[in-house]
Amino acid sequence: MAATAAIQASMASLSISSSSFFGDRLSFPCTFSPLTVKSPEKPCLIVVKLKRWERKECKPNSLPILHKMHVKVGDTVKVIAGDDKGKVGEITKIFRHNSTVVVKDINLKTKHMKSREQDEPGQIIKIEAPLHSSNVMLYSKDQNVASRVGHKVLDDGTRVRYLIKTGEIIDTAENWKKLKEAGQKGEAVEAAAAA
Repeated sequence: MAATAAIQASMASLSISSSSFFGDRLSFPCTFSPLTVKSPEKPCLIVVKLKRWERKECKPNSLPILHKMHVKVGDTVKVIAGDDKGKVGEITKIFRHNSTVVVKDINLKTKHMKSREQDEPGQIIKIEAPLHSSNVMLYSKDQNVASRVGHKVLDDGTRVRYLIKTGEIIDTAENWKKLKEAGQKGEAVEAAAAA
């Protein structure tokens, strides 16, 4: 009983007067300046979980970060590390999100395929596994030498790659024409096989 009386007395003492700020408008001083927020120097990178053992760095919009690579599709390269060290082949596929390349007939792995239909037997096939781009080096077929890659601008303003040891230009118009023709032939073969 005494507790309720004490609460009622304290509520009565909290009377709101007309001079309080509850009924008045808020007035800001004329020299009001917006708050300056310091942006972080490094944006926070989001990590996407694709596989249990593998993490890939992503941009804030969840797209993977694509790395610049010294090789392109169609380049002739020499493997400089790993089980296939010393072998020469042509790049058929590039994965820029983890800097790996697939080289034709190099780094072959066995894959056991189950039978899909009842009559069809299972198979053991060889597939080309990707290897890291740092384990391959550009190769000159003419002079049989592996070299690091350099970049230079020609007189007509085109930026090309060249081999540092030999000076041989890799990105020529003839090479691009060969790649386009090979791509068109491959698409025609795939279309014929599908029909």
